[in-house]
Amino acid sequence: MNSMNNYLTVSSVRSGSIASEMEIEPGDRILHINGSFIDDILDFQYQIADEQFTVFIQKINGEIWELDIEKEPGEDLGIELGQVSAQGLKRCRNNCVFCFVRQMPQGLRKSLYDKDDDYRLSVTQGSYITLSNLTEKDFLRILRLHISPLYLSVHAWNPAARKKLMKNSRAALLPEQIQRLVEGRITLHTQIVLVPGYNDGEILWDTVNHLAELYPSVQSVGVVPVGLTKFREGLPLLRTVTRKEAEMILEEGTKLQETLRQRTGKSLVYFSDEFYVLAGKKFPDRKLYDDFPQIENGIGMASKFQSELAKLWSQIPPKIAGKRIHLITGVSAASFFRSLAADLSFVQGLELIVHEIKNVFFGETVTVAGLLTAGDIAGQVGNIEGEEFLVPRVMLKADCHLFLDDYDIKWLERKINGKAVIVENKGLSFLQAIFGRDFGGADNE
Repeated sequence: MNSMNNYLTVSSVRSGSIASEMEIEPGDRILHINGSFIDDILDFQYQIADEQFTVFIQKINGEIWELDIEKEPGEDLGIELGQVSAQGLKRCRNNCVFCFVRQMPQGLRKSLYDKDDDYRLSVTQGSYITLSNLTEKDFLRILRLHISPLYLSVHAWNPAARKKLMKNSRAALLPEQIQRLVEGRITLHTQIVLVPGYNDGEILWDTVNHLAELYPSVQSVGVVPVGLTKFREGLPLLRTVTRKEAEMILEEGTKLQETLRQRTGKSLVYFSDEFYVLAGKKFPDRKLYDDFPQIENGIGMASKFQSELAKLWSQIPPKIAGKRIHLITGVSAASFFRSLAADLSFVQGLELIVHEIKNVFFGETVTVAGLLTAGDIAGQVGNIEGEEFLVPRVMLKADCHLFLDDYDIKWLERKINGKAVIVENKGLSFLQAIFGRDFGGADNE
């Protein structure tokens, strides 16, 4: 039996699930399954993959329950775990010159300062890892269990350039580490955070080309511009990507995508929406993004949103009862939504007001909506006299309605005297929020 000090804790149980029927509750401890140690979330997932198994649970009152479980193939238990392992997260050992955690002010919630670099979160949640903290035991486990896909922060293929960026001698081991994963038939999604002066120019295209050569093991290469806040005291002097640089990167990148499509049938290399905003270019057709492998990285969001709206456009009513709605967004997406508001101006009775919020909290070089705070929104929107305002889900903590500055949605409602409507980044959700009715006949997944 597993040590009583080695367990995973249940954080939530889905209503109507197997776990709910077995009376498993938040706070219960999972001790072992079929007599096997459950050191981390991967052990848990592998053990519950069987159709029949026995779980030993320690209840909050100290009782030990033995639960015999039968389930259908592929059916889950409905359990969310409170930690990735009994020993905690694998921490980042890098000191990247562009690390966003090191650019945050003091006083925010503790979890925002966690520098995880954990391969178990990569395969279960799509978190990007650097490989620089992996032990030989970790590598062997990844290969033995075929832990795939993994999401890798590459940044630079050149060992010296990567070491300079990440300030860790082990960062230089990347080429041989990736080759080892490729030989183990591990699927990889990779990203490059572009830092002018460090990994741009020849280094960028050398990195992209090396990764593209590893297709089909490497299934995507995402390129995103560095994000810099005003809290960089004691950190290296960096600058953001210029408009001219964004134009040149997209020009060269478009040519490469065309070549790769001929060779692989897909674009393979994708550039974040911010590059198109910086360059003042229209977002490309959604087909360029294939199956949107890096949409959570801000790559292809706008194109997907546009295509979803196009499918639903014919269902938009030409007239509604008088209604004014406020849309909250960041600087990057403001022109996109202003254009959309103009397109919707044919709807009689609708007034859509776009509020472009500048990021005073982190600094105005941070332009994405996901890093806006409630304080900045309240300070720039003012009193909207009880009207509705749309808040993109990306602004809020995943499991609750907290902004980055720890104010919740109710606080913001009071400060601006409005009624919040939280909207997912989908065309369907957007239109339903505006018109208060269902829109059918379109796949918006």
